Amino acid sequence: MFRPLRRKKNEISAEDAKELLRTARRGILAMNGDDEYPYAIPINYIYDDTDGKIYFHGSRCGHKVDALKRCDRICFTVVGAEKVKDEVWAPYVKSAVAFGRCRLIENEEETIKTLKKLAMKYYPDEHMVDEEIRRSAKAVQMFEITIEHISGKEVQER
Repeated sequence: MFRPLRRKKNEISAEDAKELLRTARRGILAMNGDDEYPYAIPINYIYDDTDGKIYFHGSRCGHKVDALKRCDRICFTVVGAEKVKDEVWAPYVKSAVAFGRCRLIENEEETIKTLKKLAMKYYPDEHMVDEEIRRSAKAVQMFEITIEHISGKEVQER
């Protein structure tokens, strides 16, 4: 169902692709938008390697929510782990692409739990996280991506 990487020499392992998911700060979420146009947006997220899922937050209404309610199939891409190996001007960079299904988290307890995990990735301390959740959790929609396929590659940018 999912295409194999065309240039096998650039392929990284699924575990390396997951490591990139664990460490990158932002990714691009792509879905089916209005009038059959693709809709891709940058998001903050967390990859939970205990359950192998990606979590992110957003508003309870809008283009993203409407698109995901119509079709739960997504593609999520991250780029990072830039590394200079041979030539300073042409670094190597890794990318990971995950295909899967996205669901809206409807349970309030699950929403707060995943929101806290996500916020701990970006905020400097737990007190700030708890304060932000207290102020804004009611307006937040959490999303969960179940990964069906993941691949990754490393290429030199030259």
